[in-house]
Amino acid sequence: MNAPDMEGKAVSQMNEIALYKERALPMSAAEIREHVNLIQRVMKAVMKEGTHYGKIPGTDKPTLYKAGAEVLCTTFHIRPRFELEDLSGEGFVRYRLRSIGSHQATGIELGEGLGECSSMEEKYKWRKAYKREWDETPETHRRKKYGWNSAQRSEFEILQVRTEAADLANTILKMACKRALVAMTLNVTAASDIFTQDIEDLSPELRDSLNDDPAQDGPKVEQPRAKSETKPNGQKPPADDKPITEQQQKLVAVQMDNATLTLADLKAKFGYEAIAQIPFSRLNEVLEWIRSPGA
Repeated sequence: MNAPDMEGKAVSQMNEIALYKERALPMSAAEIREHVNLIQRVMKAVMKEGTHYGKIPGTDKPTLYKAGAEVLCTTFHIRPRFELEDLSGEGFVRYRLRSIGSHQATGIELGEGLGECSSMEEKYKWRKAYKREWDETPETHRRKKYGWNSAQRSEFEILQVRTEAADLANTILKMACKRALVAMTLNVTAASDIFTQDIEDLSPELRDSLNDDPAQDGPKVEQPRAKSETKPNGQKPPADDKPITEQQQKLVAVQMDNATLTLADLKAKFGYEAIAQIPFSRLNEVLEWIRSPGA
């Protein structure tokens, strides 16, 4: 089947599954099954793994991303709105969002979900620092973080200082909105049996299990860049600097989604049009940028 035919088929399926009828009577068992099948058809016809959802190692169901939640809201004609609760205090920002989903045609409220994010979370509270910067930072605002390099079988340390909460306020707000939207979508569409919780809800131990290679769990050491990185976009790096693995691509995709970064942001920063183009030698640099995109 050629590309136009595939595109036409996808549009046809989308038109079919977008037919959602508001009703007051409880759904029958057959209708519930059709509801679940409809979500699965959306996944097959419209959604793309890595963009709308992703499979996280250690989980038996895919994780729903913000882009996937938006597709489901469009499919079921759900209009989300948000109520903001500002819980910020001195030296930190903290937002709690309530996402309320209502039927677009009737305005009937269908369900809601909560999402919260704070600059006191581990990934927002600290950033990597240079030695001189670390030395001149007050002791209350600096720390040494330790880890284990499985390749070299040795311990390493990273110098870190506190971030400026004001620099992260917009990112924190976006993340709280995303978490609330995903929670509401799962509640309203009853899709929790298909999708699991978002990645930031997983235990630190499970998230750390993704970092099995020295590029991710070792000290951030600057490595020489391949010559091909100066070439036009879209060209593959040379054989001596292989692209990152499929598992590493999934890790980058998840972390970019958590940080509300897009492929357009990746291209603007590094020139790569796809995550698969990232060479192994620059993986640390990309991950560091995701953690502190404004740096």
